[in-house]
Amino acid sequence: MRATTALTDAEVAELRSHFPLLSRRGRGGQPIAYLDSSATTQKPREVLEAIDRFYSESNGAVNRGTHVLADEATDAFEQARERVARFIGADADEVSWTKNATEAFNVVALGILEQSLTGGPLAVRRGERIVVTRAEHHANLVPWQRLARLSGAELAWLDLTEDGRIDLSTLDVITDNTRIVACTHMSNVTGAVTPVSSIIEAARARGALVVLDTCQSAAHMPIDVHALDVDVAALSSHKMCGPTGIGALYMRRSLGEQLPPALLGGSMVTDVTMTDASYQPAPAAFEAGSQPVAQAVGWAAALDVLEEIGMERVARREEKMTALMLEGIASVDGVRIIGPTDGADRAGVVAFTMEGIHPHDIGQVLDSVDCAVRVGHHCAIPLHRHFGVRSSARASAFVTTTQAEIERLVEGLERVKGFFSR
Repeated sequence: MRATTALTDAEVAELRSHFPLLSRRGRGGQPIAYLDSSATTQKPREVLEAIDRFYSESNGAVNRGTHVLADEATDAFEQARERVARFIGADADEVSWTKNATEAFNVVALGILEQSLTGGPLAVRRGERIVVTRAEHHANLVPWQRLARLSGAELAWLDLTEDGRIDLSTLDVITDNTRIVACTHMSNVTGAVTPVSSIIEAARARGALVVLDTCQSAAHMPIDVHALDVDVAALSSHKMCGPTGIGALYMRRSLGEQLPPALLGGSMVTDVTMTDASYQPAPAAFEAGSQPVAQAVGWAAALDVLEEIGMERVARREEKMTALMLEGIASVDGVRIIGPTDGADRAGVVAFTMEGIHPHDIGQVLDSVDCAVRVGHHCAIPLHRHFGVRSSARASAFVTTTQAEIERLVEGLERVKGFFSR
């Protein structure tokens, strides 16, 4: 039986040796303390080698030839699909490749928009409701704003508690005329894990589609989309140790059979005349154009690495790092944490501000001591407005994060405070 205890420091040190960039030295001459995994994760050598091996040995066009390279490329492409599906508890024919999670949400929203304009079974009509949350990344908010605007539907949202958690007392915005409920599984700003079971239960009671953003959660905890009972989930490879340029769209099989494709062209058709075209069934229907084959192969290798560690062990390790980060950041005078200050139902994503100091200045000073954090609004402006700020600095832990890196962050924040107090 796979261990579920947190990784030891020795195991983390061994794991870190698989990530070449973690030994990269920064402007200050030290190995970079990389605390920006919520933006993008670093890549283990298994991923880099898998991509190189594919390009060196099996590069070919998928479903476009009968030669050995085309066959090997097609096999690798479909095996990667099966790998992603297995990782999230889905069936392979429920997983479509996209170039990122943002595209995944837009594919669904645009498909529903087409049916809203043509009267299809997924149509959202004037007077009906689309529900989101104030915690959403713009990728899972702006497409639904457009759908509401063009269909005449009303956009409503679950609000937040004072510390940035989803406020379940606002669950009554999911009304009998709600057609879609879209929510994040874990905030990329506050780190708060969404109480999805309550939201999904309310959506199901009204017959609404459930759309889940798992971009932050999928790299930090076990995910099972069937067990969660969602209709749609979006994932992003580069936040899961995989390459950039590829994401995945999970759609419940019955939804994939009804949703019209948003992107049209090669690969996704069965026949074309000068006036019309017929389309492949899902998932191919949602994969127009040249396929991201090497990226899919690299992502599959990344999931092998994560699964070898065990996602429960990843979560346990990150709980420990989250506690250290919250305690350390909170110890610096003048720092305000944007989000819950306790570790319950919370991941290692800690956004913060410092009194009188712009987040970009915080980031630059931290960079001078070779500590990498994110600065800005993190594609979540409405959430920042909830806290009365426009932007923040954000440190995020991953399974490779060490106590020494967090200590450098805290020392760096003291340096920021001292520098600007002068």
